Amino acid sequence: MAYLLQGRLPVNQDLLLMQKGTLMRKVRSKSWKKLRFFRLQDDGMTVWHARQAGGRAKPSFSISDVDTVREGHESELLRNLAEEFPLEQGFTIVFHGRRSNLDLVANSVQEAQTWMHGLQLLVGFVTNMDQQERLDQPGWLSDWFQRGDKNQDGRMSFGEVQRLLHLMNVEMDQEHAFQLFQTADTSQSGTLEGEEFVEFYKSLTQRPEVQELFEKFSSDGQKLTLLEFVDFLQEEQKEGERASDLALELIDRYEPSESGKLRHVLSLDGFLGYLCSKDGDIFNPTCHSLYQDMTQPLNHYYINSSHNTYLVGDQLCGQSSVEGYIRALKRGCRCVEVDIWDGPSGEPIVYHGHTLTSRIPFKDVVAAIGQYAFQTSDYPVILSLENHCSWEQQEIIVRHLTEILGDQLLMTAVDGQPPTQLPSPEDLRRKILVKGKKLMLEEEEEEPEAELEAEQEAKLDLEAQLESEPQELSPRSEDKKKKPKAILCPALSALVVYLKAVTFYSFTHSREHYHFYETSSFSETKAKSLIKEAGDEFVQHNTWQLSRVYPSGLRTDSSNYNPQEFWNAGCQMVAMNMQTAGLEMDLCDGLFRQNAGCGYVLKPDFLRDAQSSFHPERPISPFKAQTLIIQVISGQQLPKVDNTKEQSIVDPLVRVEIFGVRPDITRQETSYVENNGFNPYWGQTLCFRILVPELALLRFVVKDYDWKSRNDFIGQYTLPWSCMQQGYRHIHLLSKDGLSLHPASIFVHICTQEVLEEAES
Repeated sequence: MAYLLQGRLPVNQDLLLMQKGTLMRKVRSKSWKKLRFFRLQDDGMTVWHARQAGGRAKPSFSISDVDTVREGHESELLRNLAEEFPLEQGFTIVFHGRRSNLDLVANSVQEAQTWMHGLQLLVGFVTNMDQQERLDQPGWLSDWFQRGDKNQDGRMSFGEVQRLLHLMNVEMDQEHAFQLFQTADTSQSGTLEGEEFVEFYKSLTQRPEVQELFEKFSSDGQKLTLLEFVDFLQEEQKEGERASDLALELIDRYEPSESGKLRHVLSLDGFLGYLCSKDGDIFNPTCHSLYQDMTQPLNHYYINSSHNTYLVGDQLCGQSSVEGYIRALKRGCRCVEVDIWDGPSGEPIVYHGHTLTSRIPFKDVVAAIGQYAFQTSDYPVILSLENHCSWEQQEIIVRHLTEILGDQLLMTAVDGQPPTQLPSPEDLRRKILVKGKKLMLEEEEEEPEAELEAEQEAKLDLEAQLESEPQELSPRSEDKKKKPKAILCPALSALVVYLKAVTFYSFTHSREHYHFYETSSFSETKAKSLIKEAGDEFVQHNTWQLSRVYPSGLRTDSSNYNPQEFWNAGCQMVAMNMQTAGLEMDLCDGLFRQNAGCGYVLKPDFLRDAQSSFHPERPISPFKAQTLIIQVISGQQLPKVDNTKEQSIVDPLVRVEIFGVRPDITRQETSYVENNGFNPYWGQTLCFRILVPELALLRFVVKDYDWKSRNDFIGQYTLPWSCMQQGYRHIHLLSKDGLSLHPASIFVHICTQEVLEEAES
């Protein structure tokens, strides 16, 4: 299948050497270091490994899985082994999503450079492939050939094709399959090679439901004229007045034939190309760009936030790693948490106090934040500091923050003047803000009953600590001793400019005693209680002050709460355990997928209005309720739930879930299609009534029906109501980790209508 890359990549010495294979040391820890033979397959898209050269090989990773390649000195693990292996011989392969990094040590600097340069070349090639190239020359198609070609002779017999069809979730009549095979075998060799396999694959992926739609608007069934395509865009896709200009753009973009482009007509292939593209996606392409006003105060935005960012595992024994910060920042997180404790040799450390989680130097965390803070987004990063250090080590904290972050660290008000409101994300571009305790300023009046309040604060602090850091779980006797609270170092206090952490007592107390630049944190339990008791007051509180919500300390497995109910109340920093995949992180990823993934999303106007009477538990939307009608039409190339079961073919169903205010939370699902994950057809309509669409998120989930147990997860896609396009749309599915399952998708028709009667609570 090397033909897939012929003429695409330059002949490269590094790639040729990688295809011969290299014996390298795979490193997982100080004690786990084993030799493995790694080889780039001839397709240039996959790397396999074996215990030794010529040994039984199995897939290691696909190039499309790789996010980046780092040098040895950038790896925490390899730096710890620097006395054993020269750092120049090591490198790290970082994957998309939550997959663990792959640390490798070559036998020479030259071998390491060969693999690093070769992988970087291939990753760049895959990244730069446009949508059409992915359809024409997909690496995943090469992967299928590799898996189907059981004897690895570069040809595929009909027996191998039958096995491949099962792998691809296709249940097909043997006679029909053989007919397609013979048609594709133009060389009449009895096997499929190269382009023959591509043609066979194309014959499998015919879309009768798309052809039927095409013929509905085409007068001759052969093409859509410009006017016919404009009619389709207006009537079905709800593109409105821009349909005429858009039709010309789309024909130029997706019509494969030059003559068709010149005549302004769209063939069936061009029509399918449009429907499968970003323009035909359910997610509005406009919302992928930075489309929101970024000049409003920080408290008017939802802020993508992380809890215990240093953890890549559970809260008790999990590994602490700078990788947690790197991953969070690269996925658009703008508020990270740093728990700092006194460490050996006068150097502060980061870990989850009173637990067995591993420890990392604070200066390494700051260095990682400085390097990765603005790779994904230029908008401000908030460091939520949990400071447990002595005065001496607080001074070291200040030194590392100022020396390592330099000009990135915000140390004074943006305009040098006493502020009257929080600055905007635009004002704070490429700035890192410290959130933490601050000493009382001289000009601030001492609050009434200050002594009593200090006692209350200490009590609340202790209760919060007991909830988030259970004392009985402490592995170290010195941790169990309650140390006196350290005095805050003035130099550290001075780094807190806009985000002074204060204890919350009541909404009335906050209004009377606190300022806009002060912020309170709430456990999920406390926040839920406040929403239930005084949801409208919580909404008003969040129109002028920032709130941070964090998971209960009882979530020792790093599970997550549903963030939606806190967003409903206007809470800005709803902190998530980002290392844990699942429904809750799907919602978080779905909300922050918009606005260029910059980590800031403007709240609806009724959550920004200081006079708002909105109550998330008893909502009355300022706008009219909406009816949502979704026709679930078909699915395309759904993956297997368990690739180890070659003969198992999925029985897929589609569930549509709505998340928003409590009355809007609902779900409906289609019936299942038996034994067909390749091109299932449902043709079923689901109908929803949404009271507050401005807060609604839609989650499409595809499951494998199982009458004996719970239905297995296949894929999902989550998006905000405000980013949804109407009409015939494809939903490109994501894995549990939020990674693309290309080419898996479902094809739907979306229609929204305003409810005529007044919205009711």
